[in-house]
Amino acid sequence: MVKTPADKWKDTVVKYRKQCQNILKLSNGIRYAGVVNAYGRTLTGIIRPNLKPLLKSEQVKNEFFIIATLMSLRKETADTVGKLEYVILQHQKVTILILQKNDVTYYVSINRKEKGLEKIISLIKKTI
Repeated sequence: MVKTPADKWKDTVVKYRKQCQNILKLSNGIRYAGVVNAYGRTLTGIIRPNLKPLLKSEQVKNEFFIIATLMSLRKETADTVGKLEYVILQHQKVTILILQKNDVTYYVSINRKEKGLEKIISLIKKTI
């Protein structure tokens, strides 16, 4: 049976969702794992159960748009400075980890007090 483009898209989103579930399993300090496309649209995202989101819906849209714009602009310098490994945004309450693979951006929110950030980053890179 030949898969339609809609079937292929659904399979891709399911794959991203499983990756997000696996990212959440890596540490109890991971609050959220999501995948955003080049336009800042959420393809999938999972917040840890029983956690209250820090951002409101409109704030999330703006945040993802900003991140998508940053990532697309960074591509232009990749030939000069090398491929982007990851971006860390340190806030007072959370650490945001941003990774890119195959034209999508992985957005991971981690508790600020979480220890072993380098190990978590390494495990996330292996997961995606």
